[in-house]
Amino acid sequence: MKYKRILLKLSGESLMGSKQFGIDHDMLNQYSNEIKNAVDQGIQVAIVIGGGNIFRGIQAEEGGIDRVQGDYMGMLATVINSMALQSALERIDVSTRLQSAIKMEQICEPYIKRRAIRHLEKGRVVIFGAGTGNPYFTTDTAACLRAIEIEADVVLKGTRVDGIYSADPEKDKTATKYQTISFDEVYKQGLNIMDLTAFTLCNENKLPIIVFDMNQKGNLLRIVEGEAVGTLVQF
Repeated sequence: MKYKRILLKLSGESLMGSKQFGIDHDMLNQYSNEIKNAVDQGIQVAIVIGGGNIFRGIQAEEGGIDRVQGDYMGMLATVINSMALQSALERIDVSTRLQSAIKMEQICEPYIKRRAIRHLEKGRVVIFGAGTGNPYFTTDTAACLRAIEIEADVVLKGTRVDGIYSADPEKDKTATKYQTISFDEVYKQGLNIMDLTAFTLCNENKLPIIVFDMNQKGNLLRIVEGEAVGTLVQF
C-alpha cells in the first residue's frame, strides 16, 4: 500500500446525495463501504466531514445571525454528520471513535492527539467532529490541521468531480484535468481547491493532497493502493 495513514475529508453536501437537505442514507452507506474496504486492507483512516447539508455559518451571517454564533452552529452540524457516519460504519462492523473539538462527553471523546493516534494504530476509524473548535476556520482547515497532527501521509479530499481542472468543468467544456500539479501552480492559477488557510497549512508542512471523486465506487481503495486517481497536489 502506498499510504498507511490517511485523512479523508468529506463535504457535508456530499451526504445529501439526491436530496435537497439532510442525509441520504444510500450515500452514507456507500461511503461507509468504501471506508471499510480501505480499513480491511490495514489502512489507518481518519475522517473530517463538513456540515453544509445541515447548516453553514456564512449563510447564517447573511440571515442576521452573528458570525461567531453561526460558525459554532455549523460545528454542531458536523457532529451530527459525524455521528451518522459513525453509526453507519459500526453497522458494518467497523470499529470507530468520534472525537470532538468541543466537549460533548455524552456522545464523543474530546480531541486528544495521542489518543487519536492510538485508536488509529489499533485499527479504529477516527472521526474528528466540530472542526477546529474555533470560529472563522473551515472544516478544510480542520482536516489539514488534524492530518498534520496525526502525521497522516496524505489528505484525500473527496468531491463530486474527478480531480482538479484548469476551470470549472461543469461550466467550461474546454477545461483540462491535471494529473499532478504543484502547490505553487495552484497559487499562481488561483485554483479553488480548498480555502487558502487549509491549503497553506499543507504546503508549509509538506503534506500532499489528492482531490478525487468519492462517488465513484472503488476510488478510495485504488488511491491507497497507489493508482493515479484524481489529481495529486505535490511539491
